[in-house]
Amino acid sequence: MIINHANLSAAFNGFRTSFNQGFRDAKPQWGEVATRVPSTTLIENYGWLGQFPRVREWVGEKHIKNLSAAKYTLTNKDFESTVGVDRNHLEDDQFGFYSTIFQEQGYAAATYPDEQIFTLLGNAHAGTYGLAYDGQYFFDTDHPVAGVSVANYTDSGSGTRWYLLDANRPLKPLIWQERKTPQLLAMNTAEDESVFMQRQYRYGIEARGAAGFGFWQTAYAWRGALDATNYATARAAMMGFRSDEGRPLGIMPNLLVVPPALEASARAVVGVATLTGGGDNPWFNSARIVVVPWL
Repeated sequence: MIINHANLSAAFNGFRTSFNQGFRDAKPQWGEVATRVPSTTLIENYGWLGQFPRVREWVGEKHIKNLSAAKYTLTNKDFESTVGVDRNHLEDDQFGFYSTIFQEQGYAAATYPDEQIFTLLGNAHAGTYGLAYDGQYFFDTDHPVAGVSVANYTDSGSGTRWYLLDANRPLKPLIWQERKTPQLLAMNTAEDESVFMQRQYRYGIEARGAAGFGFWQTAYAWRGALDATNYATARAAMMGFRSDEGRPLGIMPNLLVVPPALEASARAVVGVATLTGGGDNPWFNSARIVVVPWL
């Protein structure tokens, strides 16, 4: 291929087509547990999370719930992934290899929130990034509700953590705040210093966003055995969560999120209709299993 502006533009269009194919074909998992929230500025404030919305009978004057005094904000972060294409490869028309690379880059662009969301979920019981809107860890044993402590975390002292989530609602347990969707950009002019010094045209993804927490009441974490007894306990605890006024929140957990090491245990609890030794499994299909490599 002759290196000129027209051919470089044609090459970029081909790379972008491969990128878009990889992006479309990807099946990211983060949307299972997180709601995409558009962002228009560097920092977004989620103080309204302090009030879990419920509808009540209108008797007398309306009951106005003020936004929580707690301040919960998410600051957008920058993300990138850049590849270099050797000028000799373009001159020699070696596009097949790069087609696969750019498909993979499109896949990475579609799925990079997975790592952010599930890493946050896996660390939501401790550390600075584990704090939710009420100032407690997202998974904690003493969330303040109407003057009492409420737990959405059980730590048996050993074992691997697993998660029970209610992802039926418009606001899921986690938030993916999206400031800028991934874009494929090109630095492929013949005058570029990188081309002159290293024979390299550069192509990269840029994106902006942040992972954060929604309502802690829609999630429960358990460190310990994933068995029918513990599953039933966590499920009952979630369904018993109430508002500050004492009204049921209507939590109905529907996702059992586990790392690969607990996939077999999860299937034994909710994935089989008949128990070992006979008898119906009362928890069969009570939650859908989501196996996450990032946990």
